[in-house]
Amino acid sequence: MISHLKDDLRAVFDRDPAVRNVFEILFCYPGFHAMLFYRLSHWFWTHRLYFLGRFTSHIGRFLTGIEIHPGARIGRGFFIDHGMGVVIGETAEIGENCTLYHGVTLGGTSWAKEKRHPTLGDNVVVGSGAKILGPFKVGDNSKVGSNSVVVKEVPPSATVVGIPGRVVISGEKKTGVDLNHADLPDPVAKAVNCMMDQIARLDEQVLALQKEQAELKAELAPHGELSGEAEAV
Repeated sequence: MISHLKDDLRAVFDRDPAVRNVFEILFCYPGFHAMLFYRLSHWFWTHRLYFLGRFTSHIGRFLTGIEIHPGARIGRGFFIDHGMGVVIGETAEIGENCTLYHGVTLGGTSWAKEKRHPTLGDNVVVGSGAKILGPFKVGDNSKVGSNSVVVKEVPPSATVVGIPGRVVISGEKKTGVDLNHADLPDPVAKAVNCMMDQIARLDEQVLALQKEQAELKAELAPHGELSGEAEAV
């Protein structure tokens, strides 16, 4: 448990440029505090001290705003940035070197006593407000965009955005904790770009119609003058 906590401490240094020293993490980082309570509650849980596990988890939730069920399995180097509103269910499994931002839910879609929460592979980044719901796997080195709702399996090295979540980037990437949350695609910016492209195409069509109208008027003008002369005669 101590070695896991050392890796969790190191993960904060690696992934938060705002941190200055160890004391700042120990006293001012609720994500790290939540891991302290989780590691202890999970130890109670695995030793069949279920009430102590749940009670320790409840205290951690009260103090940090982060709810992690003691039955969840979380690997080394786990980092929760900011953290408020994060919920991790009982049968959730999280690999090594994963990062979650505030408001993330790893939830279930069933009331049955079975595997009902998601599994995150290694080096996964989940953006703020994202919901991953169901007993499927999010592949290694994948990223989930902010406020996405993911309800089906995600392949390795993929980027998922939207409601429901859809893969917008797929391909092999090198392993290691170099997955920057800022690199996630912006769905709003993408929608605006699509609208601008559509407006440009409409402008081209309007110009083409105006050109055809002008040519048609030019062709009909001589015929109009001739018919006027005939009526005068």
